[in-house]
Amino acid sequence: MEKIYVTGKSGPLQGTVKVSGAKNAALPILAAALLCKGTTIIDEVPQLEDVNVMRGVLESLGAKVKVEGDTYIIDSSNLTSSTAPYELVRKMRASFLVMGPLLARLKEANISMPGGCAIGTRPIDLHLKGFQALGAKIQTDHGCIEGRVDNLVGNRVYLDFPSVGATENIMMLATMAEGQTIIENAAAEPEIVDLANYLNSMGAKIRGAGTNVIKITGVKELTSNRYTVIPDRIEAGTYMVAAVITGGDVLITNCIYDHLKPVIAKLQECGAKVFEDENTIRVIGNNRPIGVDVKTLPYPGFPTDMQPQMTALLAVAEGTSVVTETVFENRFMHVDELKRMNAKIKIRERSAVITGVESLKAAPVYATDLRAGAALILAGLVAEGVTEIGNIHHIDRGYVDIVNKFKGLGAKIERK
Repeated sequence: MEKIYVTGKSGPLQGTVKVSGAKNAALPILAAALLCKGTTIIDEVPQLEDVNVMRGVLESLGAKVKVEGDTYIIDSSNLTSSTAPYELVRKMRASFLVMGPLLARLKEANISMPGGCAIGTRPIDLHLKGFQALGAKIQTDHGCIEGRVDNLVGNRVYLDFPSVGATENIMMLATMAEGQTIIENAAAEPEIVDLANYLNSMGAKIRGAGTNVIKITGVKELTSNRYTVIPDRIEAGTYMVAAVITGGDVLITNCIYDHLKPVIAKLQECGAKVFEDENTIRVIGNNRPIGVDVKTLPYPGFPTDMQPQMTALLAVAEGTSVVTETVFENRFMHVDELKRMNAKIKIRERSAVITGVESLKAAPVYATDLRAGAALILAGLVAEGVTEIGNIHHIDRGYVDIVNKFKGLGAKIERK
């Protein structure tokens, strides 16, 4: 099994890095391609393992997928199956996003319970509640969820929690429901807006994406189009933290400032300087970051997907910091790995109390999930010695060519 080796204390990172398309926007958009009775072209699709899994799911359903670099050409004219295979769905939670489009197009769907990173409970009951509100009949049996639709009719759906996946799945189903659907307490993430823009470009009628109330007026069919995925705000945020943790000077291109405001605010509190230009952000770190308190929240709050990276930064910051995780209950699994590197962190219920140390020590560590893996690379950049990171398949799920991108900034990092 391959590992990533990071040689620490090799100086501040400097240079320019380009952010890839957003994984969490590309996956629902790829699923939404099933709604198109024709060919859709999607640009800036990141070349990641999760995206490969979604491609496999689409092809198993009868869609024809052609890949040219970061462009996906998808022909969903003739879907041949309403069953997503277990061996693919178990690999990635986002596979469940095909259920809404399948119910809309084929009036039936059979999906296995989804898999993914073990960062906490992410129930699909909100998805099913929305499906049922629009007329779907749902049965669960032996780890499979079967859905049938006789009459798809718009309705009002209130989400008990602003779930991103549930908002996306219900929104996709509602695009072809008769009448109007209103999703209340909807998620407001930029990836929701991107999905709505993609659907609208195919002829859907969606208003309010990016707010907590989304209104969808159903249409009879969606048609061919071409669309570009937004940049990945979490990848951008990771390189921003890398600049700060090493006291570097990094220019991040292909990013959207407004999507990163909560991360930028915390990095500025840490003492970093942040400059915005058109689609670029320059981050300059100081000699040692200052400790801050962080609380994760649904967008526009501080993203849970940036919490592990911030924890790594605060492990070497001056003073004591408190990181509170409100989204996923198991999202501190990376803490034990950071403690192996001399970090001083205590977990108290859903908070981590971090006493910053002047230097971390290299150690063999394991990526427990996608963002934890990124956090360990960041920690390795400032640790004494060579940090050996295992389980890097997690990292491959969310970062395009991460080793070479860090090398381009001057990091001493190898994969072998």
